[in-house]
Amino acid sequence: MKKMWESSFNKETDKLLEKFNASITFDKRMYEEDIKGSIAHSRMLGKQGIISSEEQKEIENGLLQIKNEIENGTFEFKIEDEDIHMSIEKRLTEIIGAVAGKLHTARSRNDQVALDVRMYVRKEAKKIKKLLVNFENVILNLSEKYEDIIIPGYTHLQRAQPILFSHHLMAYFQMFKRDITRIDDFLKRSDEMPLGAGALAGTTFDLDRHFVAQELGFSKPTENSLDSVSDRDFIIELGMIISVISMHLSRFSEEIIIWCTSEFSFINLDDAFATGSSIMPQKKNPDIAELVRGKTGRIYGNLMAILTTMKALPLAYNKDMQEDKEGIFDSIDNIKLCIEIFYSMLNTVTVNKEKIFDSMKYGFLNATDVADYLAKHGVPFRQAHKIVGEIVSYCENKKIAIEDMTLSEFQNFSEIFREDIQNEITIENCVNKRNSFGGTSIQNVKMQIKNAKSFLETI
Repeated sequence: MKKMWESSFNKETDKLLEKFNASITFDKRMYEEDIKGSIAHSRMLGKQGIISSEEQKEIENGLLQIKNEIENGTFEFKIEDEDIHMSIEKRLTEIIGAVAGKLHTARSRNDQVALDVRMYVRKEAKKIKKLLVNFENVILNLSEKYEDIIIPGYTHLQRAQPILFSHHLMAYFQMFKRDITRIDDFLKRSDEMPLGAGALAGTTFDLDRHFVAQELGFSKPTENSLDSVSDRDFIIELGMIISVISMHLSRFSEEIIIWCTSEFSFINLDDAFATGSSIMPQKKNPDIAELVRGKTGRIYGNLMAILTTMKALPLAYNKDMQEDKEGIFDSIDNIKLCIEIFYSMLNTVTVNKEKIFDSMKYGFLNATDVADYLAKHGVPFRQAHKIVGEIVSYCENKKIAIEDMTLSEFQNFSEIFREDIQNEITIENCVNKRNSFGGTSIQNVKMQIKNAKSFLETI
């Protein structure tokens, strides 16, 4: 049986070519978008008098029947039908006969697929945003639960300064907040409807593309027919956003993995969100965090693939662009799963307060505060830095913490030190004195949490 496009061909398509050329195995997930687009197109054709109202109703009812068949699992997808568009059109012809052929008036598969994939990725972007909002709420809940717990802050994975655990968590809130706003920007930029562009040059029919745009929930139609069918920026942009989200998840995963080690033991994962070893019975592995971290490379690869596919394509549509879907579909599927499993795991985390407290005793986390003390008493900071470096070396040799030093020991390094130095460098004071905007003090973190709640209320 010949294809709908084979009228000028003398031979049927080779079976190997059918298999190579087909996209039905992966683009069938866009059936809902294809049917919605076709219904809107048929309504416009009827409104413009290009087809009769009776024909339009017959087409729409047939399409709704196909949608029901697909969702009930009775629809048969066949490789020889090539793609979701031809598969639905073929079935529509079986249901309503020749009038089905009028549906494709004034459109091409080029603008049809451009519409379907745009509608699909926009729908999925909204789902990703919703999952991120759920994630943000988990971060907020955990931040409030452990609001006053102090942990070592790190640079170069070396203990640096004490910070609130909640401050650390809220850093990730900011990352995912940016991801949410990126999705919002993406939705604004992709809010144009390409159907009606035809194969590349528009059409001779009197279309109302603004009507179709409104029917499909777009603010306007695209302005250039060439760009309409050849644009895949929206796929690249969502792929980039997903890659950034994945990078943020991967960084968080790395810290979860580190915090779970026996060397740190800062947190415990719930048994329901950890796995064991087939040979070592004592093991409790953070596999979720590791797998999320691992999937980041896969998601990056999908982004690189579409960028490479598009990098030298001439206008307008080229068959290369069929390769635009599998990568973004894979990235969408994986990022949704990663976000949901990660925040579900995070929601069960418990913090080992005693272990964290013990870890801070000999890390010299208050060294900067000793230097700040000297600077506030008139010692140039560079000189203060040198003095405190000598103090740290002294403490290391004596195997004591800075706060264990007596006043006379402090004064051996500088006469500036007074009795208040001991109080100034307690871990609690080191944290709560950092009250500059954005700092780690409890007052600032409370403000961050308040602002975060206000942000989520606007979504």
